[in-house]
Amino acid sequence: MTSKKIHLNKILPVFLTFIVMGFVDIVGVSTGYVQKDFELSDAMAQFIPSMVFIWFFVFSIPVGLLQDKIGKKKMMNIGIVVTLFGMLLPFAYYSFIMVLIAFVFIGIGNTIVQVAANPLLQEVIPKEKLSSFLSLSQFVKAITSLLGPIIATYMALQYGDWRLVFVVYSVVSIISLLWLYTTRIEEVIKSDTPATFASCMGLLKNKFIIAVVIAIFLIVGADVGMNSNIQSFLMKLHGMTLENASYGISVYFTALMISRFLGAILLQFFKPILFLISTTVLAIAGTLLILLSPNEFLAQTGIFIVGLGAGNLFPLVFSIAINKMPTRANEISGLLIMAVVGGAVVPPIMGAVTSVAGVIGSILVLILCFAYMFVLPLIKNNQSDAS
Repeated sequence: MTSKKIHLNKILPVFLTFIVMGFVDIVGVSTGYVQKDFELSDAMAQFIPSMVFIWFFVFSIPVGLLQDKIGKKKMMNIGIVVTLFGMLLPFAYYSFIMVLIAFVFIGIGNTIVQVAANPLLQEVIPKEKLSSFLSLSQFVKAITSLLGPIIATYMALQYGDWRLVFVVYSVVSIISLLWLYTTRIEEVIKSDTPATFASCMGLLKNKFIIAVVIAIFLIVGADVGMNSNIQSFLMKLHGMTLENASYGISVYFTALMISRFLGAILLQFFKPILFLISTTVLAIAGTLLILLSPNEFLAQTGIFIVGLGAGNLFPLVFSIAINKMPTRANEISGLLIMAVVGGAVVPPIMGAVTSVAGVIGSILVLILCFAYMFVLPLIKNNQSDAS
């Protein structure tokens, strides 16, 4: 495959779709506000992120197969439209049920966006630069994740309605939709044979592919679990108010943003596997600091360190997988985005464990999720070719 030139007029509208992808992370701060508004228990509140991420399991493979037929750009546009619809629903009628339905549509739309985004980026980026640009794209996504809690909290304090954050998101979604729609992108990376459900699931016979699927499941589970529990950690460990604890989410996403920007640079020089091990150690260290922190400053420091460590785990694992088998990127993307369902599974587990064992139990769940990343180098070394 010949190396592509880098064209900003094609890269920038694709990068803007990663901002739309980041809208899903508003579920973290939304969980706190909805829990307060409707007086929900910890376990019940954690079903809100579940309503978002369960659809990754249901729709990822079908979306990947459909994408193989109609193209990545068209699939992306569909995802943005569905996301936009979901963000408007809480304004039609604000109730706990309507919030769940809204996040169902946001989850389905985000599933489509995530399945399409990385293969679409692959079309406009040289192969040798993919790992670096995937980290950079996640940096772009993290900008949204960082600003979301700030915007929601500002809207709550200034206008008495945190839901106004969805108005801002809707405007950006429309801009992204129009920009991408009018951008000409030639899709040249295609499957050797048409993708089918059987061919997609057949990849799971490959030990390395199944290992990276599990890794994505746990990475996203830990990320969503961290995002949706930061308020709870700070309130229970240090007695902070909901509004002040919400800024802890922005601390986390600031660290994610910095981590992904640095990752985009450092991955020009370091092997992805070595980088994976180093950042995993950092994430575990930060998680322990949150638990052992004697004051809120050190707790916030721990949150920041977790973000620095966890920030590049998703793009690292994703790029390692699709660089192995680039002609099957649609199928692999479908499988890996299906594993994003970890975001629907891990938070309820953390909520249930918190009810029984307190904060220490939920933090132990996070540590176990991160620790699995140490398995990947062992499997990769035993299986040098994933094809």
